[in-house]
Amino acid sequence: KILHVFCFCCAAAESNKYEAAKEEILSQTVCTRCEVSQWDSDEPVPRADLLKGIQGAHGLLCLLSDKIDAEVLEAAGPNLKVISTLSVGFDHLAIDEIKKRGIRVGYTPDVLTDATAELTVALLLATARRLPEGVEEVKNGGWSSWKPLWLCGYGLSGSTVGVIGLGRIGMAIAQRLMPFGVKRLLYSGRTAKPHAAEVNGEFVPLDTLVSESDFIVVSCSLTPETQGMCDKSFFSKMKPTAVFINTSRGAVVNQEHLYEALSSGQIAAAGLDVTTPEPLPTNHQLLTLKNCVVLPHIGSATYSTRGVMSALAVQNLLGGLQGTDMPSELTL
Repeated sequence: KILHVFCFCCAAAESNKYEAAKEEILSQTVCTRCEVSQWDSDEPVPRADLLKGIQGAHGLLCLLSDKIDAEVLEAAGPNLKVISTLSVGFDHLAIDEIKKRGIRVGYTPDVLTDATAELTVALLLATARRLPEGVEEVKNGGWSSWKPLWLCGYGLSGSTVGVIGLGRIGMAIAQRLMPFGVKRLLYSGRTAKPHAAEVNGEFVPLDTLVSESDFIVVSCSLTPETQGMCDKSFFSKMKPTAVFINTSRGAVVNQEHLYEALSSGQIAAAGLDVTTPEPLPTNHQLLTLKNCVVLPHIGSATYSTRGVMSALAVQNLLGGLQGTDMPSELTL
């Protein structure tokens, strides 16, 4: 029996690990007698091509940017038995519809923890110390004589840092921030975490974290409870000198309310690696602000991490096709 698999792969071979992952897809699927249809481009697959390509497929390897909804599942038909997403997040998948059809789902948690934590720290430092502004001043001739308060920002030493969501990534962020001389590490979430003791973390209510932190890092999952959590009320409780960082999901933040808080001076600055929508339109009001640093969702963008993610996604796909264990299966 020949199984049909529809895959999204990168056309540009930016690293040997990417190529190795692609070769693994081809070699392993040949061994299991699979026919592979591949969208071989870095650009998102057009909707019409997706709906056509997935018809009759037994497996699907997709990206975070691909919306897999009821329409796609209907187009695939009853053969579809596994979806493997090259991401740790899965809010792009219609989970209820997938569960109803008995389709297994694989994802790639854990492997991007370090890369995302590193990027979060880099974004926090760049935002707090105004690095993009400094680079621009050098380029446009704004760098003249030394001025006592020119481009001054905020330091971590002696500060209070609040982490919303002390899971794998939140903990990795905290571990990297503490050596900078952070005085207090506050965290909030559903329950207290035993591992928080490793960073002297204090479990506090969200309102306490927001009002007492000099730096707030959002690292929680997107759920009905957290969607739009960072709104006007949230920002009104922050210190006027506080810096806000989000590397979780864009929908956790009400971006209109964030713009109001930043433009009015209610909070000092914000750094975002995730937005709504993605990509953020070039005329979006947040991009007009000097105190808002926006990155193009590159939290896991290291060659090694993307290579490991690719290999894991392939292993999940093959496990689902063969009816065996998947290394990282989402519990539905």
